[in-house]
Amino acid sequence: MNFCSQCGARLTVRVPPGDHLPRYVCDACGVIHYQNPRLIVGCVPEHDGRILLCRRAIEPRRGFWTVPAGFMENGETLQQAAARESREEALVEVEIGSLLSVVHVLHAQQVHVFFRATMPKGEHGAGPESLETALVRPEDIPWTDLAFPSTEFSLRRFLEDRAAGREVHHFTALARRLS
Repeated sequence: MNFCSQCGARLTVRVPPGDHLPRYVCDACGVIHYQNPRLIVGCVPEHDGRILLCRRAIEPRRGFWTVPAGFMENGETLQQAAARESREEALVEVEIGSLLSVVHVLHAQQVHVFFRATMPKGEHGAGPESLETALVRPEDIPWTDLAFPSTEFSLRRFLEDRAAGREVHHFTALARRLS
């Protein structure tokens, strides 16, 4: 990129304040031009039959529950991104397992990819993007307070597969917006 799509000024490559990677930045209007893939990657971490959930501290859907997930960065594999998001959001190391689901979120121009994961230790905590974290039994999942339909889809498939003793891949497309 050479020029800002907002104001037409020349861009510079630098690490903006509060960031950790070089980005294209417009020094004239301040717009940061991100070049992230439109992939959201996460996992369903499990420890002793309980699932790790994070209550979001950021928009969209601040205050709602989700599994650790976020934008994939350039230079990462899907599995690396899922593990990194777990560290960032829940301060937990996970072992990424098999592919769980691919959810095409058409209205947001995103693809959400979730893996099964295990937590060797039950220790977790809230990272900067989480208000709190919790290891919950399946019957205690706050279904009505989940942040995203892709999270609900993936959690339901995870529990169905676990009950059936299988590990299959699930695919769906979501075309609706949250209200």
